[in-house]
Amino acid sequence: MTTNLIGYARVSTAEQNPQLQQDALDRAGVIRTFTDYASGSTQDRPEWQRCLDFLQPGNVLVVWKLDRVGRSTADLARIVTELDQRGIQFKSLTESFLDTTTADGRLIFHIFSALAEHERSRMLERTRAGLEAARARGRVGGRPSTMTAAQVNAARTMHAKKTPITEIAQVLGVGRMSVSRALRKQQAEQSA
Repeated sequence: MTTNLIGYARVSTAEQNPQLQQDALDRAGVIRTFTDYASGSTQDRPEWQRCLDFLQPGNVLVVWKLDRVGRSTADLARIVTELDQRGIQFKSLTESFLDTTTADGRLIFHIFSALAEHERSRMLERTRAGLEAARARGRVGGRPSTMTAAQVNAARTMHAKKTPITEIAQVLGVGRMSVSRALRKQQAEQSA
C-alpha cells in the first residue's frame, strides 16, 4: 500500500485563482492536485470525481480548507466516511484538527460525525413538528394543484370510463402525475 498525498483544490469561478491552495498543497508534499472551478453547491465538479476515481487505498486526500470539499458538516462527514471505507485518509491543512492519519484526528472526526448526525435528526424533528402544526391548522404541505376544479371533474369522468391516465393528461394538457395525484386525492376524500 502506497501512502501518497493527493490534493484537491476548488475555487468558485474561473476568475478566481487557486494558486494559494496549490502552493499550500505543494508545501505539504502533495504529488498530484485536482482543481475544480465550480461552486461548492454544484454537483457538477468533474475534477472532484476524477480525484475520487484516482485515489487508492493508503492515499491521503489533502485539502487546504474543509469547505473546498463539503457543503455542510453532514456532507463532509459522509465524504470522509466513504473515503475511510476505501482505506483513504483525509487531512485539512488549515483545520489541523481534522487529520484522520492521527488518533486525535480520528477522534475529532467521529465527534464531528456524531454532531452532524445529531443535527440531521434535529432537522427531521423540526420538519415533522412544522408539518403537524400546519395540519392542525388545516393546511397541507406540498405544491398547489396544477389542475382546476373543472379539470379534476373531467379527469374523474374520463377515469370512470376507463380512459388511460396518459390520455387524460394529454386531453387536459397537464402532466400524468398531476392527474394521478388529483384522482388519488379525490378517492381519499371519498373514503374519509
